[in-house]
Amino acid sequence: MSAVLESEHYPTNPPGEERVVLHNVSWSTYEQLLGDLANQSAPRLTYDSGMLEIMSPGPLHEKLTHIIETMIERLAEEMSINVECLRSTTFRRKTFKRGFEPDSCFYIKNEATVRGKEHLNLRQDPAPDLVIEIDITGASIDKFPIFAQMQVPEVWVHDGNKLTIYTLQEQAYAESSNSLSFNQICSAHATEFIERTRKLPRIEFLKALRQWIKEVQAKA
Repeated sequence: MSAVLESEHYPTNPPGEERVVLHNVSWSTYEQLLGDLANQSAPRLTYDSGMLEIMSPGPLHEKLTHIIETMIERLAEEMSINVECLRSTTFRRKTFKRGFEPDSCFYIKNEATVRGKEHLNLRQDPAPDLVIEIDITGASIDKFPIFAQMQVPEVWVHDGNKLTIYTLQEQAYAESSNSLSFNQICSAHATEFIERTRKLPRIEFLKALRQWIKEVQAKA
């Protein structure tokens, strides 16, 4: 059966994301696309039982991803916690007929389990402890059921205005005011910091980040 294409029209170089959705895509076609795009950071693919979303990130999308990554890496460093950032690594399970490529992800609790591994197999290896999703234009595929089935404990979603933290409770995600991985991180305070600093030059941003981490630790 041929794939059915749905697409939205966005301006050139959209600040958020550009998304295309294909229906009736076989698992073998999905894996072939993953192979063809293996050496590219974009686009990013999400697959759910025949539905394939192809997402191309815009400048704001990538900026927010980088800010949140840097926040986590610097906080972990200050707390002497080893983390492994695998960014947009592909995670898939043929048995589930599902796969995703996060905007970024971290192994924290399970960092030692995946340390040094060049290939991960979700039949044996754990899913990331923390997944970061930037969703400015609105995802076409609901990724939460995919994350839940693959047992991702925590998801941070930034919609371009606000960071929301979700934690896995049984088989569904619930909004949480604080991070499961870093309980010092409050979604409201993280949102305020991101909004206040995202247009700063790099050096000024890093200075602000160091000060923010000190404030976070002081409140812990």
